[in-house]
Amino acid sequence: MEFLDYLKQKKIDAQAFEKAEPDRFREWQELFGEMHPESFTTQKKFLVNDVRRRYLLASDDKI
Repeated sequence: MEFLDYLKQKKIDAQAFEKAEPDRFREWQELFGEMHPESFTTQKKFLVNDVRRRYLLASDDKI
């Protein structure tokens, strides 16, 4: 699974996230590439929820 697919699955607008927080976006992208998606979710669970609230994917962009 790719990081952008993961963000879409978590209903996070990747473009808005990358534009607003480029350093965090790159850091997460690198970490995601080094571990299993479930491990990433476990490690970043509360942060992912916070990011989702700030950069919620529009309803027509959902899977």
